[in-house]
Amino acid sequence: MNFIDPSASVDSSAKVGYFSVIEKGAKIGKDVVIGNRVTIHEDTVIGDHTTIADGAVVGKPPKPAKTSTVKLSDSIPALEIGGDVTIGANCVIYRGATVGSNTLIADLASVRENVVIGDYVIVGRGVTVENHVKIGTRTKIQSNSYITAYTTLEDHVFIAPCVTTTNDNYMGRTEERFDKIKGATVKRGARVGGASIILPGITVAEETFVAAGALVTKDTEEKTVVKGLPAKFLRMVDDRELL
Repeated sequence: MNFIDPSASVDSSAKVGYFSVIEKGAKIGKDVVIGNRVTIHEDTVIGDHTTIADGAVVGKPPKPAKTSTVKLSDSIPALEIGGDVTIGANCVIYRGATVGSNTLIADLASVRENVVIGDYVIVGRGVTVENHVKIGTRTKIQSNSYITAYTTLEDHVFIAPCVTTTNDNYMGRTEERFDKIKGATVKRGARVGGASIILPGITVAEETFVAAGALVTKDTEEKTVVKGLPAKFLRMVDDRELL
């Protein structure tokens, strides 16, 4: 048995599985497929031809800890999900995010509030995308990567599995850190290899290739390959690999 609030707008072509909840003001487009035990929170907008797998929670209202460094504004807009999006099983997407069309957010991924995700993006299984993140068109984030708050990933960026971005040089020990929290900026076409770590405020330049396992401690230069602990220049990127 499902619960659909009378104020929700569900297109007649939509299919809803068992034990799902659609709260008031939600808008469900044409040919949307909603799995079993899905929760669609208040005012969420779901575009046409989108699929939401079992157990997903979309439009969840954020409620950070009192000690959280990221504070909420008084009003958070509703979650908006574009058309032809696939949302995996047990995925959680918070209110205040925007997800572009033709995007995949895979099983067990988490997308927080104040996040903008472009079109044709892949957010892999188990990926965490924190607050105030921007992800450009055709960017791919592979399984179990961590995208910290205030990070920007531009268009055509590739993030390999288990990459970690960071944003706090003070590790939570001084009030000064509140003014200096800053995530990484990964510029257009850059690629970051598996299990790499990018330190706070670092810019990975356009078309940079960060080798697997690297520790990026300083800004890179365009079209370079960097490798090691800490990451250092290795060579220029082969012209055949450029966008």
